[in-house]
Amino acid sequence: MSCPICGDHTMKKFRPFCSKRCADIDLAKWLNGSYAVPSQREEEMEAEVSEGETEQRRPH
Repeated sequence: MSCPICGDHTMKKFRPFCSKRCADIDLAKWLNGSYAVPSQREEEMEAEVSEGETEQRRPH
């Protein structure tokens, strides 16, 4: 298996990375937003808000 950051062979201690440095680089990418897990949550929230606004406009 090769390190996803540099392509070198992995070490058991840092798997799936080859070193602490590459593991830290990967962590930094997650923390600064370079990596992102796709989500439709914003779209769902917008749809809920639109539905709520429509219901509020209806007379009681």
